[in-house]
Amino acid sequence: MKIRNIDLGEHPLLLAPMEDVTDIGFRLLCRKMGAAMVYSEFVASDALVRSVPKTFEKLRVSEDERPVAIQIYGRLPEAMRDAAQIVEQTAHPDVLDLNFGCPVKRVAGKGAGAGMLQNIPLMLEITRQVVRAVSLPVTVKTRLGWDHNSKIIVELAEQLQDCGIEALTIHGRTRSQMYTGDADWTLIGEVKRNPRMSIPIIGNGDLRTADDVRHAFDDYGVDACMVGRATFGQPWIFREMRGGKPLSTDEKMDILKEQIRQSIARIGERRGILHIRRHLAATPLFKGIPNFRDLRTAMLRAETEADLFQMLDRIRPLVVEGRIE
Repeated sequence: MKIRNIDLGEHPLLLAPMEDVTDIGFRLLCRKMGAAMVYSEFVASDALVRSVPKTFEKLRVSEDERPVAIQIYGRLPEAMRDAAQIVEQTAHPDVLDLNFGCPVKRVAGKGAGAGMLQNIPLMLEITRQVVRAVSLPVTVKTRLGWDHNSKIIVELAEQLQDCGIEALTIHGRTRSQMYTGDADWTLIGEVKRNPRMSIPIIGNGDLRTADDVRHAFDDYGVDACMVGRATFGQPWIFREMRGGKPLSTDEKMDILKEQIRQSIARIGERRGILHIRRHLAATPLFKGIPNFRDLRTAMLRAETEADLFQMLDRIRPLVVEGRIE
């Protein structure tokens, strides 16, 4: 699969853009574990235009993580156009992605993200302006539609392609579903089978195992699969989904510790530990450890690297020796 001249290989797996998750450290780990391309946290266009320092931190890119995409969101064509140019000039990513899929209220409720599914003419105008404003490949991530009664993705995919985008990612839910229920891949497959579509179609939603990925490629014909929440606490999932040599549990524990170190090095001890708690809470490594609840609570309350690593070292023998139900 190619996005312009970026060759991602056959049946590539991509790391989805996720707020407070896909920072540079996590992206590097996922690339190392087999992700063909990684995406930044989503970046607010108006904050870039206003030169908010914290937002510019999200534009930091390492050469070791390429190919990498920066994703922006917003509801004003001029701000999205200007933000796209800032991203191109500042971060020099390989791909610029437009977020028309985020369902959370603070984004979609203001008309951005999946909120754009209620204003298709504006979505298309933003897309056209951004495509004209940058030399990077521009891609889009969106959903099936706003709700069950407006699943418009088949027609919308053609319209977005006509605006000049070079790949389309489709999450198999509507905005009203948020992240509930099962992702519906049937319409993703219909978009891919549409003879008018010539750009790569990337499927997203409920991809948790190697079998899920195989099913997506074989039954729906997508060009790539994008993996999101299943990566929490297990960046090695890309290796497993691709059928690579399994890592030992001991190696996985070391990867978690490396993720903690990277988080602390990037934003400081206290903030770094707070940032990593989502991964520690979600990792499957600790599932089934007897009487683990109290230790898990203490681990999530840890405030220093030394305390957190001490707890992980206490857990390690239980995990590595397989004393898990």
